[in-house]
Amino acid sequence: MGKQVDNTFTWVIKNVSTMQAHKSSRYKQFVVGGCKWRLIASTEFNDVDYLSVSLDVPNRESLPSGWRRHAKITLTLVNQLSQEFSRQQEKQQWFDQNNPRLSFPPILDLKVFADKYGGFLVNDGIIIVVAVDVLEVIGSLDEPEKSQSMDVKGFQVLPSQVKFVNCLFERHPDIASKFSIKNKSLKTAYMNVLLSLTETLNQSPKEISKDDLSDAKTTLAYMKNVGFKVDWLENKLDELFKNEKKAGVIRMQKIEEEFKDLKQKFSSLEALLKKEKADVLAVRAPFSLKDYDLIKWLPLLMMCFIIIMLI
Repeated sequence: MGKQVDNTFTWVIKNVSTMQAHKSSRYKQFVVGGCKWRLIASTEFNDVDYLSVSLDVPNRESLPSGWRRHAKITLTLVNQLSQEFSRQQEKQQWFDQNNPRLSFPPILDLKVFADKYGGFLVNDGIIIVVAVDVLEVIGSLDEPEKSQSMDVKGFQVLPSQVKFVNCLFERHPDIASKFSIKNKSLKTAYMNVLLSLTETLNQSPKEISKDDLSDAKTTLAYMKNVGFKVDWLENKLDELFKNEKKAGVIRMQKIEEEFKDLKQKFSSLEALLKKEKADVLAVRAPFSLKDYDLIKWLPLLMMCFIIIMLI
């Protein structure tokens, strides 16, 4: 899951233990300052269980010769239990063809911070926020500049999101009444996670998957931990889980019926196979002694039959 507003990109990385077990990497691409960027989280190149993060230019082969871009990058590893313990790193760099990547020191010791009370790794997921301030660009932009963000109830959102966010606050005025985080980037990050969660849970039961429900449950816990009041989303999630359970019961009954039919077909085929085996064995059975005696006296019987016919 990833969301971007203005110069800030938020990435909720799920199933971190899977990355750790397989020594793998994950990627998310976004656009800031008219430039494409790619955020990379990796355990792939570490001999120890550290999670590392880097930022690079993903489409450099298509950029004109001599391209350069100067940017200040602020990386935040969010503490999901207490904002004051969030970790932040800041770097500034010129990116070019020979130096297209900025690597940060390992941000998370997966063994140490697996403690459920640590706050960084919660329900096997972490939240990373990266703010990119593009200071100078030499060469063409990847994409035109996007619209600037707008303020809604103290949260920075895109113009296309204003109507939806206003609607959220109208329906649920106390949604952020206990949300105390002041950092602008983190506020934007959490609002985008909330919008993504709301979008997911507003899908029809047929469109939403089991994985979506599982991720939504984890993300909902994140939102509650930082002070969002999301009881209406909890009710929606409970309803979706109930629908999934009913659908699961129906699928189970259908499978049981199909299994019963298959068992009956198997029994019929098994009986038929036994009969065919018996017939084959009967055909292959050797002559008995009685059969041999009959064959031995057959010429004499034939002569007697001919004599009787001639008389």
